Amino acid sequence: MQQSICEATTRTTLRRMGYNCRRPHRVPLISTTNRKKRLQFARAHQNWTVEDWKNVAWSDESRFLLRHSDGRVRIWCKQNENMDPSCLVTTVQAGGGGVMVWGMFSWHTLGPLVPIGHRLNATAYLSIVSDHVHPFMTTMYSSSDGYFQQDNAPCHKARIISN
Repeated sequence: MQQSICEATTRTTLRRMGYNCRRPHRVPLISTTNRKKRLQFARAHQNWTVEDWKNVAWSDESRFLLRHSDGRVRIWCKQNENMDPSCLVTTVQAGGGGVMVWGMFSWHTLGPLVPIGHRLNATAYLSIVSDHVHPFMTTMYSSSDGYFQQDNAPCHKARIISN
């Protein structure tokens, strides 16, 4: 004979055991290969001083949504108030748009912030490197003691970039 367990009993038992129900923290997906590379980088640079790190210029790209709801909005209202304007959250179709930018910074200053109007591929990234990275690095590290650090995204590692 098969017995079933009530969902409420399961929740109550889990709470008594010290568990709480919550949304999981969101973290970037990092492959096993990239985890190893990050650990290798950290070990290779663990003895760097602040002065060493002052010679690094960092870069990354990011997308910023103009309107975004991650589904975590919560409101408190009475049942008969559910259509009151104070109990509504507006939405737009297709996410409401966004902007993609590439930027860089160093210990000394902020670098350029470059809008990206399309998907960032190797050709577009090469243009950013020639138009923005080289002038920044030449200005900030005129004695060629600077390091340009990027995150090894596929477009950053393309042969055209390495060449």
